[in-house]
Amino acid sequence: ISQGDLVERFKETMERHFDEELKLLKQKLLEMADLSLEMIGFSIRSLTERDQALGEQTLRIEDRVNHMEVEIEEEVLNLLALRQPAARDLRFLTAVLKINNDLERIADQACNIAETVFYLLQEPPLKVPLIDIPMMAALSQKMVKESMDAFVNHDPVLAHAVCEHDDEADWINDQIFRVLLTCMMENAKSITRAVDLILVSRNLERIADHATNIGEEVIFIEEGKNIKHHIQKASQ
Repeated sequence: ISQGDLVERFKETMERHFDEELKLLKQKLLEMADLSLEMIGFSIRSLTERDQALGEQTLRIEDRVNHMEVEIEEEVLNLLALRQPAARDLRFLTAVLKINNDLERIADQACNIAETVFYLLQEPPLKVPLIDIPMMAALSQKMVKESMDAFVNHDPVLAHAVCEHDDEADWINDQIFRVLLTCMMENAKSITRAVDLILVSRNLERIADHATNIGEEVIFIEEGKNIKHHIQKASQ
């Protein structure tokens, strides 16, 4: 075997190892996304079912998400330093850092909801239809799931669709605010509980924002385009 053949075999082996490392990184990110989605579900059920135990379960999961965020960040930084990737692989790793942060923030928003619900459970339920909050929660969860589906399946079309849903989340949040503001104006005793529900809605709107960020990162990976703030310059 010539020296040139040995070099080529070494390169092929290193590339296979790198591909495996990227697959494992992607799998960890998906596990983190599943935990974040689970936390959203528990926190909203804690509100709708008036069950504090579900909120406490949300907070318990947070530690796992936080540990995963640190692990993923360390692995990405190691790969950037040791492998010195270029082009698509470099875009992938830099996007993973940002997606990792967005998933951790989504988990934080779910915890915020759970903690707000603890206060709401100390008072009688507010006599205001809560249908829009579960609706917004479902939309936010759908956006997170689809943004990660787009990431896994290299699907920029789905990623664009996720980004387009952000306006819908904003609209629902505005409607919830209007209903609760009216409630506060009509009944001063409802103010504290109404403000808490506005905070829950705001947390869900922020989750939708983070899902949109993930969608934008998928577009960056797959198309080399930065669409944040309507920037359309293609990456090299």
